Amino acid sequence: MTNTQSHAKRELDILIKSTPNAIIRDFVPELLALCEAFGNSGQSGGSAPFTAGALSSAVKKLCLQQPICPITGIDDEWGTIADGLNQNNRCSALFRNDDGKAYYLDAIVWKGEREHDTFTGTVSGIRSRQFIKGYPFTPKTFYVDCIRVPYDKNIHDVKDSVSCGDGDYCYFIKDEKQLDEVFEYYDKSLSKFDGKVENN
Repeated sequence: MTNTQSHAKRELDILIKSTPNAIIRDFVPELLALCEAFGNSGQSGGSAPFTAGALSSAVKKLCLQQPICPITGIDDEWGTIADGLNQNNRCSALFRNDDGKAYYLDAIVWKGEREHDTFTGTVSGIRSRQFIKGYPFTPKTFYVDCIRVPYDKNIHDVKDSVSCGDGDYCYFIKDEKQLDEVFEYYDKSLSKFDGKVENN
């Protein structure tokens, strides 16, 4: 037993005794095996934190069924879900049209002024889904601030309105400069909502 596994066993034993309903209790054998493999991998004081961080990131992504390396765009990564529409089997929020152009659903998450007011959709004519520039592609989400104003049929277009429990509102981008970073990463030329019915 390596020192790493020995330390892990002692800590996990204490956790199980002090917190009987600990979420990770069902994974103790796997955690101990991982710590033993890490202990045997010859990490130095300099490499251990980096390697442990990479391991924890990989385990988190794998458990959440997220890709751990960039999307390549090869045909084997895609499955057909409708005529002219493919879904990536490594990243479920990535779709490809029959013209070969791919878009990521969660490229932009709109952030309102109230706590927990985040959503996807179209704001000020800009969609949350954005077309990627090419491969390899690593999914990335940008949070863009919005302001919310009560809907006024004399001022606002009805397509901009959102119904909430406390009335109808319109959202607008607070600072369009926040989009600069988005369009360094995603294809700006395909960013605007064209009025067509979307598949998602």
